[in-house]
Amino acid sequence: MRYFEDLAVGETASFGRYEVTREEVLDFARRYDPQPFHLSDEGAAATHFGRLAASGWHSCAMAMAMLVEQMKATPTASLGAGGVDELRWLKPVHPGDTLRCQTELIDKRASASKPDVGFMRQRLTMFNQRDEPVMSFIANALIRRRASGEGTAPAA
Repeated sequence: MRYFEDLAVGETASFGRYEVTREEVLDFARRYDPQPFHLSDEGAAATHFGRLAASGWHSCAMAMAMLVEQMKATPTASLGAGGVDELRWLKPVHPGDTLRCQTELIDKRASASKPDVGFMRQRLTMFNQRDEPVMSFIANALIRRRASGEGTAPAA
């Protein structure tokens, strides 16, 4: 388990593999973002997308799915999130794309009022199979601090 004290500003991680399917793009769009360019090839052809494109909100959900799998593989003492800053959809995501993520810890600080809580800001960038960034955001997360007197994790 990684705690606040185990994390270093500047550390990066690359992870995930998510294959985007046409069925998933259409299902998400029908349910949550029913705009023509997310619902049909014809609707997308009439726009700058040119072909069926996933909703940006679907892209966020796909990034979250990869992030949760990474948290399972490398457990951290997460206490949830406090929001997202600077969300950018940089390129369309299309059926047939294969996505991956990279994170960088850009800031961390201990809570002034809760001794067992730390805050961290982490930039997540999602890439397609051509290594083109398709989305980025800064996640504001809460993470548990070690109890006083508890040792640190062994060096990796």
